[in-house]
Amino acid sequence: MSLFALIFLFLFSHSLATSNDAEQNFIQCLIESTELTTPITGAIYTPVNSSFPTVLQAYIRNLRFNESTTPKPAIIVTALDLSHVQASVKCAKKHKLLMKTRSGGHDYEGLSYVADDPFFILDLFNFRSINVSIEDETAWVQSGATLGELYYRISEKSSTHGFPAGVCPTVGVGGHFSGAGYGNMMRKYGLTVDNIIDAELVDVNGKLLNRESMGEDLFWAITGGGGVSFGVVISYKVNLVRVPAKVTVFQVRRTSEQNVTDVAHRWLRVADKLDNNLFIRMVFDVVNNTNGEKTIRASFPSLFLGNTTALINIMDESFPELGLQRSDCQEMNWTQSVLWYYNFPAGSPDSTLLSRIPRSLTHLKRKSDYVKKPISKQGLGFIFKRMIELERPGLTFNPYGGRMAEISEFAKPFPHRAGNIAKIQYALDWPENGVEAANRYINLTRVLFEYMTPFVSKFPREAFLNYRDLDIGVNNNGKKSFLEGTVYGVKYFKKTNFRRLVKVKTMVDPDNFFRNEQSIPTLPSSWK
Repeated sequence: MSLFALIFLFLFSHSLATSNDAEQNFIQCLIESTELTTPITGAIYTPVNSSFPTVLQAYIRNLRFNESTTPKPAIIVTALDLSHVQASVKCAKKHKLLMKTRSGGHDYEGLSYVADDPFFILDLFNFRSINVSIEDETAWVQSGATLGELYYRISEKSSTHGFPAGVCPTVGVGGHFSGAGYGNMMRKYGLTVDNIIDAELVDVNGKLLNRESMGEDLFWAITGGGGVSFGVVISYKVNLVRVPAKVTVFQVRRTSEQNVTDVAHRWLRVADKLDNNLFIRMVFDVVNNTNGEKTIRASFPSLFLGNTTALINIMDESFPELGLQRSDCQEMNWTQSVLWYYNFPAGSPDSTLLSRIPRSLTHLKRKSDYVKKPISKQGLGFIFKRMIELERPGLTFNPYGGRMAEISEFAKPFPHRAGNIAKIQYALDWPENGVEAANRYINLTRVLFEYMTPFVSKFPREAFLNYRDLDIGVNNNGKKSFLEGTVYGVKYFKKTNFRRLVKVKTMVDPDNFFRNEQSIPTLPSSWK
């Protein structure tokens, strides 16, 4: 061991005098690891480091989990290369220390950086390499890269290629891809996972695997079942998709005074049946009308993979109720449409996508639902009335159909395919700190969620993994882990896919090293 490492270890052993043996032994294991190809000491942070809070908070994207009462990690490892990841897994397993893996920190419930048990964070923000091949129409992208970085690197080489992922450019690739992230090209090209063709993963034994060496079952599991239950995903290889040189976007808003109920009802009947190149989102929120009274506003931010003339023809024929005018439409390249969709100022350069700093940070709560049948006008009226009473929670309807309905529900762990009109996101943001404020606002989303019960999927009431929601079930990872996991597992994945995920988990991680509050459980020992 080098003199520097000895001094480092001596300082850490003193600084961790009040911590448990597992944490001290873990750090010593890391420093002494024979796995290392580069020194790891500069990548290890504990609370005695002056930069520890900065490193921890750099990728906390929900201020609800940046409170003084929020449990903090004992250690953060900001891995600089593959050997640091492999050593972290092997040492944490050896010393029984809970590991949380963080790519971009956008998990809505903070599961990548919060735990009640002693834990450390394996932070992957340095794993941001992106290699785009326009000749093959593919890209290798590491888990710590952001969606914005991926889009920008594609645009550097082609103005007619893109990738069907989310519109928030600071979201990390690791969690977004592995949980079946979606974007506004989903009706044309499906989800992220429908376009992943290879992956690199460090397994529970610290081995680096690719699709061939891991096998199709594990590859299937990490393309929609959440990578963190099965290992540490280092990178994904994706197929790029073709986009027109010019696409069309529009944003139309309607209020209760503008027949919002009729327009919303029509949307529910046609949004999943429109041309596959057209994605029209429907967002409800509560605003004041000109008289200062609370009213419902519906917004329709949209992307069309084509020109304005073709779009107007489709809308006039299929959705005239929206009243779309040519003056509502703007043509631009696909990269600019991402910036437009996320409300960046007009004319923002493509390089804006490279920023890792979110435009704003707030406290938030999200929930999800699926709509299988059109909601009646009367039903919409009831929903609008309840929203006005609650005032704060908003609803976003994302249209399905198109390519989404063509892919089997068993092709990937993500099962929400044919038969879904839309996915709903419940959203509430608030500025106040503190547990009391959080509980008050979170309860408002729960009240609206409960009220929506008659209008959404049943048995199970389905949910979207990437809209993480601990309200639908929590796993304590004890003797009842399988039963607890089944509660939320069938909602995220439905019965058949969940059972397959459990079998894969039991095969590749039988001791449940890779775990969190909503991870895939192993089969009970009596069933194995």
